[in-house]
Amino acid sequence: MRKFSDPGEKFEWLTTAPIPGLVGRLAVPTIISMLITSIYNMADTYFVGGLGTSAQGAVGVVFSLMAIIQAIGFTFGNGAGNYVSRLLGQRRVEEAEEVAATGFFAGVFAGLTLTVLGLVFLDPLVGALGATDTILPYARDYARLILLGAPYMVGALVLNNLFRFQGSAAYAMLGITTGGILNMILDPIFIFELGLGTGGAALATILSQLVSFLILLLNSGRRGNLPIRWKRFTLHGGSMGTIIRGGLPSFYRQGLASAASILLNWTAKPFGDAAIAAMTIVNRFSMFSGSALIGFGQGFQPVCGFNYGAGRYDRVRKAFWFCVKVGAAVLAGIAALGILFAPRIVLLFQKNDPQVVALGTLALRCQLATLPAMAYVIMNNMMLQTVGENGRASVLAMARQGLFFIPAILILPLALKFPGVALAQPAADVCSFLLAIPLSTGFLEKMRGKEEAQKA
Repeated sequence: MRKFSDPGEKFEWLTTAPIPGLVGRLAVPTIISMLITSIYNMADTYFVGGLGTSAQGAVGVVFSLMAIIQAIGFTFGNGAGNYVSRLLGQRRVEEAEEVAATGFFAGVFAGLTLTVLGLVFLDPLVGALGATDTILPYARDYARLILLGAPYMVGALVLNNLFRFQGSAAYAMLGITTGGILNMILDPIFIFELGLGTGGAALATILSQLVSFLILLLNSGRRGNLPIRWKRFTLHGGSMGTIIRGGLPSFYRQGLASAASILLNWTAKPFGDAAIAAMTIVNRFSMFSGSALIGFGQGFQPVCGFNYGAGRYDRVRKAFWFCVKVGAAVLAGIAALGILFAPRIVLLFQKNDPQVVALGTLALRCQLATLPAMAYVIMNNMMLQTVGENGRASVLAMARQGLFFIPAILILPLALKFPGVALAQPAADVCSFLLAIPLSTGFLEKMRGKEEAQKA
């Protein structure tokens, strides 16, 4: 864990160190954090699978609710974080402290609002998320506890992103990995030993998330990181507006991911609980496959933000292309292995239902086929959002799970039945890749123009 005595020392490091080593050093903790998060998300699916197909389907249904919580957390976390990184790149530390505190407390209040509304309308909410009559009781138990943890789950996501954008991903990793390991330990104890079923999986999740939140909060203000102080929270001035605008791409991306997950559940519903359980397994594994790339991109974001704020556009471009090339190569290897061993992967999560295995194998192979293309899409989205190109970033953020996936998931199953469900995400991925090309090309040319103006 690299230690800094003040923000100025961190600025020098982020704006002068060689790109490959800098991005790599920042990316290692974020990759570990993302992998641990994905593993403990899969742990719920794995252990709940021992309770039956309907219980496993409930995890997939409530995952849509988790996506809503993540949408709130990433909206305020990324919105505040990318603004903070640009301010620190311009050495405006006091303003950065105000933005960090405002983003954190606004996120917690938004999470508390979701808790209250969700508990009041619990049954209609679970039904709207796509639960069948047999899945509903399990989903209700799971969702109730998840809602109780929403305020500090949002708070943890905001803090995690603030640490990352300050170039302190190791502190974020400490909180995330501790909570993730604890969740994997508690899952079998609560689900089987204490007989709490799906409610036990949710209880393990919210307790581990609370531990993560406390670790992250206690580390704010240490070793050159910005402190989180209530007195810095403000609704005046332009901070909140800039946070919201900067976080909108994340809101669109995560919010549409939740809507897409709900639509996926509803579309798979006519094919039975086995189809919902199969898509739950596939989505969790696909998230795990892409988590390394997202972690790598999160290592790129502080480099991008600081250098863009400091006017080092050449370093922004070099870091972007470095991440695209490495990300595409790694994802191609993961996709090849996943396609080859798809049946065995699905069997890890569901050994008792051959139909789940057959449907899951088909869907997993389809999704992994387009995985390498996501390196270009995700790195573009992260770059555009970090530098404040919110319009381009928002369009690209909406593309994969909204503009392209929603029509695909509504149309393809009508013609192809369950294979149409399996092909919806790959179709959306290809279209997103094609859209990313003109969006990124325009911005890269714009940045090159700024570079030439500096030289002149």
